[in-house]
Amino acid sequence: MKKILGMGNALVDILIELEHDNLLTTFQLPKGSMQLIDHPQALTIDKYTSELPKTLATGGSASNTIHGIRKLGTSAGFIGKVGKDEKGKLFYNDIQNSGIKPLLIDSNSMTGFATAFVSKDGERTFATFLGAAAELTPDDITPELFNGYDIFHIEGYLVQNHDLITKAIRLAKEKKIMVSLDLASYNVVEDNLDFLQHLVRNQVDIVFANEEEAKAFTGKKPVEALQAISSMCEIAVVKIGAKGSLIQKGEHSYRLEAYPATRRDTTGAGDIYASGFLHGLAKNYSIETCGKLGSFLSSNIISVIGPKFSDKEWENLSSDIRNIESKG
Repeated sequence: MKKILGMGNALVDILIELEHDNLLTTFQLPKGSMQLIDHPQALTIDKYTSELPKTLATGGSASNTIHGIRKLGTSAGFIGKVGKDEKGKLFYNDIQNSGIKPLLIDSNSMTGFATAFVSKDGERTFATFLGAAAELTPDDITPELFNGYDIFHIEGYLVQNHDLITKAIRLAKEKKIMVSLDLASYNVVEDNLDFLQHLVRNQVDIVFANEEEAKAFTGKKPVEALQAISSMCEIAVVKIGAKGSLIQKGEHSYRLEAYPATRRDTTGAGDIYASGFLHGLAKNYSIETCGKLGSFLSSNIISVIGPKFSDKEWENLSSDIRNIESKG
């Protein structure tokens, strides 16, 4: 059985459902974006939202993906950096209790957290304080971390640290590990476009992007963007929301419809899509089945609040998952 290693920002998500979007304007947060904030900004947001109901959950894009992969039955590990505080303990315990190998480095800084504002239409906007997560350095990444893994999945939010990403991918490639990259956010793509394009052309095997990220990366609409990305790497996936997803591997392309769902919160939809897809690859399923697994999970995650399914929700989905997997 193939094993999957993830690396990303180790964050705790603070989920807040908004009655209206006025707060986004107050905090100067473009709806649907991921904005990095400093410690004073984080304290200001915390003060303004102190009376609002909140849900705490471990988060970070790659972490969410790895959680989903493990729930589907594939062995997995996660590399990240956390503080020696309550949020850090929460993150470590959640990783370990989920059966994921915790490859976590300790920091004296605060554990990072992301306040996710969920609008009435299900769109989410992140104000992220990276804290300890931002202190993950190339020196933390050693060859031993990659032992025994077959696929290495990275979240695009890390590409702002070029040296870290470059070293991690080099070590993965030295061990013949397939590299998967989720582009993460359109503004991250815009800010790191040249570096990302070079990375994808030369080092990355699989790219996941949503419609906005694909446009930022290629300047093209979904179908043309898919073709452009697939010319740079082995497998390209462009997710187009309620219209499903587009996949291309070599000369073979696929269009998969989304499954019916009630849109409540889009947090984690792209992350769980990658879970299903990469789990399928690890099990040597067809590209179409990989896409169907990703599409089914992402269609269902938007009907719950937060980036992960509860154990009960996984149980309710298990029969449909097995049915998709039976197609091989």
